[in-house]
Amino acid sequence: MEKLLCGVDLGGTKLSVGLVKTDGVLIDRIVVYDHISKGEEDMIGQISDLINELLLRNKIKDDNLLGIGVGFAGHLRIKQGIVITTSNFKGFKLKNFPIRDAIKEHFKSKMEVIVDNDANAQAYSEYRFGSGVGYDSMIFLTISTGIGAGIILDGRIYHGMTGTAGEFGHTIVDPHSDIQCGCGNYGCLMSCAGGLSLPQIVKKKLKKGMKTKLQIDRSSNLEAVDGKMIKQGLDLDDELCKEVVLECADYIGIGIYNLFQIFNPPAITLGGGLMYWGDLYFKRIKEKFYTLARDMLYDKIDISLTKLGGDAGLIGAAALLLEKR
Repeated sequence: MEKLLCGVDLGGTKLSVGLVKTDGVLIDRIVVYDHISKGEEDMIGQISDLINELLLRNKIKDDNLLGIGVGFAGHLRIKQGIVITTSNFKGFKLKNFPIRDAIKEHFKSKMEVIVDNDANAQAYSEYRFGSGVGYDSMIFLTISTGIGAGIILDGRIYHGMTGTAGEFGHTIVDPHSDIQCGCGNYGCLMSCAGGLSLPQIVKKKLKKGMKTKLQIDRSSNLEAVDGKMIKQGLDLDDELCKEVVLECADYIGIGIYNLFQIFNPPAITLGGGLMYWGDLYFKRIKEKFYTLARDMLYDKIDISLTKLGGDAGLIGAAALLLEKR
């Protein structure tokens, strides 16, 4: 029987577990959203249970897996498989947590488990199976609950000294911002344009007197504001929501400009949950970038949307096993 890959996409909003062929075809998946309410050990147990459920319903034994790849939304010591910290989980911090070994304990000792940053996983999936095919190097941006980047240089994931290269969301884009990021700093791209900060961004606009068609006001519990709510506002032609989207797009455009100056990549791919804000958002991102790059852009750069869509993280997590080989 053909050997399969198992992918785990562990983010601040959802947990996805899937079986993937070595050519990138996703066979089956399970998605849950209650993992963020659990402690570290319970969450690892949940991941194990979901993997076993997938194997059982597809009549596959774990001997038929090449291994388990995990894409995690946070800072990692890649070689040791240890979470340093994360800013994407509201309920708890997986600080200095040995996530790789914790997962391995639930399976046979010979089961290979690889853990990497979720943006790196998505970047590799796009490089191998999606919009990055044909390029030796590329950068993938995930714009969702948090914001991160995966950097592919000459066909390999660039991890940096510790393993935390590509923490694009923690680059400072507005040193005068009064919104604090989960990392403790102010003005991080993630705090200016990420999903976790949308309640604060909306609150600031309401305080300035902006009106909205949404059933919220500045005295409401704004924690319910998320990317989906902003999208509902866009569909209603809501001025406040359009202002939020354009502001966030400008910050992303600034971030892409900075990446362009550092890496000069031939291709940058955008994915993640907030990209469903649509053309208004995507066009504004590119407009901001081109306005800043001007005549410094000597060669064409391919700024595109993910071809793998919402499955990029899951397929990429599984494909980490191929990258190592």
